[in-house]
Amino acid sequence: MTVTTPQREVTLRFLAEPSEANFGGKVHGGTVMKWIDHAGYTCATGWSGRYCVTIYVGGIRFYQPVHIGDLVEVQARLIYTGKTSMHVAVDVRSGDPKDRFMRKTTHCIIIFVAVDRDGRPMPISPFKPQTEEDEALQEYAQKLMSLRKGIEEEMGRHLAED
Repeated sequence: MTVTTPQREVTLRFLAEPSEANFGGKVHGGTVMKWIDHAGYTCATGWSGRYCVTIYVGGIRFYQPVHIGDLVEVQARLIYTGKTSMHVAVDVRSGDPKDRFMRKTTHCIIIFVAVDRDGRPMPISPFKPQTEEDEALQEYAQKLMSLRKGIEEEMGRHLAED
């Protein structure tokens, strides 16, 4: 199968395995973060057609634990693009595969940059919202960018004191 248009969204599905358990018997948060990065990377490379690097993971929120044996869905969706960067919203849902009810367990935003073989940023195709939901998600990404600038300024002042 040949894909001719950039892939904006990807969903990974699998079962949470016993080897992924933390000391509390649930899936380890670091494992969930790894899944998020995998889905985000797949989405970003699908859009850009290039190798991508993670430059920011923000606002990660764990709502509920993922249980061993749960069916897990990690959905990554492109919501905003810059010249070389892609903002990807990632939602994790999980549930018992027997009852088919999936609950949201985690959400975050990841920013990826497309790079060449030497690690230099490369231009990507711009994303243009097609629906009202797309426009709302793009506004969400832009608001988060503004908030991040304030956080980075504050962190810079703190780090400059050391």
